[in-house]
Amino acid sequence: MQNKFKALALVTSLAVSIGATSATMAAETTGPSRSPNILLIIADDVGLDVTTDMYPGLVDELVEKYGPAGHNHPQYQSIKGKPASTPTLDGLARSGMVFRNVWANPYCSPTRATILTGLFSAKNKVLTFADPLSQNHTSFVRKLKDEAGYSTALFGKWHLAGAPGNQVNYPGIKPKQAGFDLFKGNLHAAIRTYWEYDYQVQDDATPADQWRTEKPPQRSLPGVAPTTYAPVVKVADTIDWITAQEEAAPEKPWFVWLAFNLSHATAQQQPSAMAVPNADTLDARSHQEMQACGGSFGSSNTGTCTGEALMRAMTNSLDTLTGKLLETVDKLDPNTYIIFIGDNGTPMYGRPNLDFIDNMYITRKGRGKGKTYESGARVPMVIRGPNIEAGAMSYDYVHTADLFSTILNLAGLEAPEQVSNSEGTGTVPLDAVSLAPLLFDSAASVRDPNEGFLLSETIDLMNNNTRQVGARNASHKVICTNGTDAGACVFYDLAADPLEEYPLPIPEECAGYDNKKWTPADPSWHFCRLKEVVETQSFFKQQARQ
Repeated sequence: MQNKFKALALVTSLAVSIGATSATMAAETTGPSRSPNILLIIADDVGLDVTTDMYPGLVDELVEKYGPAGHNHPQYQSIKGKPASTPTLDGLARSGMVFRNVWANPYCSPTRATILTGLFSAKNKVLTFADPLSQNHTSFVRKLKDEAGYSTALFGKWHLAGAPGNQVNYPGIKPKQAGFDLFKGNLHAAIRTYWEYDYQVQDDATPADQWRTEKPPQRSLPGVAPTTYAPVVKVADTIDWITAQEEAAPEKPWFVWLAFNLSHATAQQQPSAMAVPNADTLDARSHQEMQACGGSFGSSNTGTCTGEALMRAMTNSLDTLTGKLLETVDKLDPNTYIIFIGDNGTPMYGRPNLDFIDNMYITRKGRGKGKTYESGARVPMVIRGPNIEAGAMSYDYVHTADLFSTILNLAGLEAPEQVSNSEGTGTVPLDAVSLAPLLFDSAASVRDPNEGFLLSETIDLMNNNTRQVGARNASHKVICTNGTDAGACVFYDLAADPLEEYPLPIPEECAGYDNKKWTPADPSWHFCRLKEVVETQSFFKQQARQ
């Protein structure tokens, strides 16, 4: 087994080197003789179900798979629901490579920790939405800044410093400690409302471990009136900074991490935890839907609008404002890679107007955000930029952690094999694998389809501290809840059952796997392999079988 992993690591290392070369060539042949700019856009609580228009044919494929010609599921018609209107993201997907099988963690900060560190949660120790990320971790942003000469800025939601408290406010890593030159946004999980919130800043006047809190400014964009509406402010701040960089130092590459609060519920629950966006940030379809249900534009007064309708409108607002940003970036400097990704699945909170999944999935109750089922872990992602084929699609199974290595490669840097542990006392192997071979070299996969694995892990503070781990390879998946003992795990064939409606039988024991009598042609091999991963690589490893 170890020899197989060593061989796979060698192949992956070679592929990453090839990909890094391709990325460097892309920058050299399409723009100024410097490294490309990189813009990372993170959507909050927007799962793949909300954005299926980025993936033409996906829902129809699922309807066929679960309909009369396939599984003949009695509720197959619920698959074809109503996603958000996302013309900007749809266009972005057509102009770059869209990824069909991207895994995140089921909550916001654990996913952000995987991106920044390139580590799955058992190693970076951010397992709940309240956990702070240690300042000791290797940050890819710091490497961009120190090793590749990038200017760096963060706008929007950080959510890696932990929570405010009576003794220590935000004890975890702050943006400047992670390598950002400038931060404007919010350190915590959710803003009070979309128009009244803490506007927190780290700049040249603040030490790396400190920040100041200001009132939200009024900002405007082309076609958008002055407002404190948080996503307008964040996009306007981003545009101003990028414009200033291009004017002051056109030879210097920049990296921006823009993290929307949309479409996350707000800390203030009344009159609603959701919002009706400003009218001038909605397209005609979304505007009409909000108007029909009595929503008051630019407020938390949601009328009789359902949670699903509000999720659509808020995501459409994100889409509109993303379009304003991309228009500016494309005019200023086409030598720019754009990465768009969601941070976790769409919520199903089980409370009035706080259940949002209205498309793609059949079983929704007890799944969604906070769970490692596909509806909680599978997210949209597209990467566009120089030398990436327009309209390309990857079916490979990849993880948000992979952005760590991918972004370093896009900048012409090689990702390290080892990175710092949480305590700062040693190193641990990087979990991230660069996606450069997929983007530039027509590779079909960056991980072994059987021995390779992804992890999605959570301790769900909103549901009795439920501990759940999902592990998958290219074709199969195991989910274990509150341990790995008998009856704690379920097993799925994702190739045949991507919506996890039909659990496979679980072998009584794994002797056939342990003594190598089974091969990957036997489904039981996959169960035992993935259960081994859960027991040895996830935060359940202390409960590993003897």
